[in-house]
Amino acid sequence: MISGCERADNPAFRTVSGETVDTGGKTLLINYWAEWCKPCREEIPELNFIAAEHDDVLVLGVNYDPLTAEEIAAQAEKLGIEFPVLANDPAGLWQRPRPQVLPTTLVIGPDNRWRATLVGPQTADSLESALGLGSGKE
Repeated sequence: MISGCERADNPAFRTVSGETVDTGGKTLLINYWAEWCKPCREEIPELNFIAAEHDDVLVLGVNYDPLTAEEIAAQAEKLGIEFPVLANDPAGLWQRPRPQVLPTTLVIGPDNRWRATLVGPQTADSLESALGLGSGKE
């Protein structure tokens, strides 16, 4: 049982396809997106890059709209999202409100503590900077 003051050391999340994603002590980038959000669509390749290039970072998507898992999965495929998309909004685990601006990305440290909220579209460089990583994208 988790009380309001405690955090799971290694939370596991369920994706829209029903799979379980274990965070494994990685730094999390939890990105809120919507199909109608042009900056979100422009940001997706940057997030895909981070997900592919940094083994110690786990990018997770959260669709902003109240859609079925099937609709979210179809949108994610259409938009070329290559990282897992969650079935439920996990922001409450870190006592964070649901974002009011899209895109928004939560940065959660490997210790499962909230570190930052990035509002607006991000680049690979800005994401790496927020993560304290060196730039790998040219």
